[in-house]
Amino acid sequence: MKPESQFFEKAISAVADPYRLAILQEISKNGSIRCCDVVGLTGLSQPTCSHHIKLLSESDLIECRKEGRSNFFTLNKQNFKKLGQYFDKLATTE
Repeated sequence: MKPESQFFEKAISAVADPYRLAILQEISKNGSIRCCDVVGLTGLSQPTCSHHIKLLSESDLIECRKEGRSNFFTLNKQNFKKLGQYFDKLATTE
């Protein structure tokens, strides 16, 4: 499988989960989020939230920035554009 195809597979799988989609929407709304914020947002345990964050990070849809003892997660907007272009291409292919 091509690396680009692997990116699309991981990204689409990552956003298919309702908790991860909610995390992405919250990041989009606020610009960034911390893992402890995800616990409050989802009501899930901290280890489960960390797992969801890890999957989003591995899909290259979010980026991590460390400030002191906190990790802040932001959207990788370039990869969201890439994903959007992929869907646009699918929609226009005959």
